[in-house]
Amino acid sequence: MYSKTGMDRNAFEQQARSWRKKALQVSRSCGAGKDEAEDIAQDVMLRLWQMHDELDRYEKPEALVTLMTRHLLRNHQRRRKPEQFDEAMVVSLSNSPHDLLEMKEDDAWLDKRLRQLPTTQRTLLYMREVERRSHEEIARLLGIETTSVSTLLARARRTLLEEIRQRNKR
Repeated sequence: MYSKTGMDRNAFEQQARSWRKKALQVSRSCGAGKDEAEDIAQDVMLRLWQMHDELDRYEKPEALVTLMTRHLLRNHQRRRKPEQFDEAMVVSLSNSPHDLLEMKEDDAWLDKRLRQLPTTQRTLLYMREVERRSHEEIARLLGIETTSVSTLLARARRTLLEEIRQRNKR
């Protein structure tokens, strides 16, 4: 499978399917959409082929695939410009000035409620919903258990949902 000069073409092709599948799985679990995950997987495979002569140095190439995928995805997401709404489009979608005012009030209300959440819950929501990080990545970054991430996110969402229900009763 491996020669003194690294992995040969046949050995690479035998492993390529499982590595590509792993790259897709990691990309999707980190919040990438289907097309973005495909792009990342393709980049990973290209880079792996470019370094096929050196792959024999790695005890677990799957770990390398995971690491490459995460780094490429992070770089890809940093380069992507945040989506911006065209104000004219938003205005044209609203039926009246009253609707526009209501939307602004709703946004302000939600922003205020988010700021009132405990710092940890607010941070977790931001990392999960805005930065699109996985529960595992959040746990690792904050030095907490993955189950704690799930519990705190559920608590934050439940709090917001209750407040939304209360607001809608009025």
